[in-house]
Amino acid sequence: MRKIKINFLSVNIYVIIKERSFYNLLTNSLNINLKTMKTGKIISASIIIWIVGSVFGWLTCGWLFNWVYTLSPTYIWKDASMMMSASNMIGSFLVGLMVSIIFVLVYTLIYKALPGKGAVKGMTYGFIIWTVSALSGILSMPFYMNIATTVVIYWIIQALVLNLINGAIVGAIYKEKE
Repeated sequence: MRKIKINFLSVNIYVIIKERSFYNLLTNSLNINLKTMKTGKIISASIIIWIVGSVFGWLTCGWLFNWVYTLSPTYIWKDASMMMSASNMIGSFLVGLMVSIIFVLVYTLIYKALPGKGAVKGMTYGFIIWTVSALSGILSMPFYMNIATTVVIYWIIQALVLNLINGAIVGAIYKEKE
């Protein structure tokens, strides 16, 4: 046991914690065992959804639906040469990989709480993530940005499709013993 002193607004608060209490709290509250997580599957699922997300983005935003970016107002977008610069591309790839890893890690943490099996379990997770992130974040954009409503609707639909695909991939790859 350890005694930790926390000073908050000039008041000393002493907290007594057991050794490894954060680990115990995490594993007990989420009903997981960090030792049984399959690192190889986490890494491979992260890389696969990162690649799928990148290709999906290029196909939809860069080709099939690129016309939405010509809708007024257009002054909010960077020009093509700036978007394709080496630093922008590297930064975009790194952020995409980081988000993919987080997507898979959160799936592994709440795995047992999700209904279904395999790809269906993953798609349920993808839908939940879409609801609390993309839908809620993108839906409010027209209220604080000058952005075409069509772009917002397109992004919401694109995010739903991509989260369902990513969820299905993770669900098909990552399975724990039940």
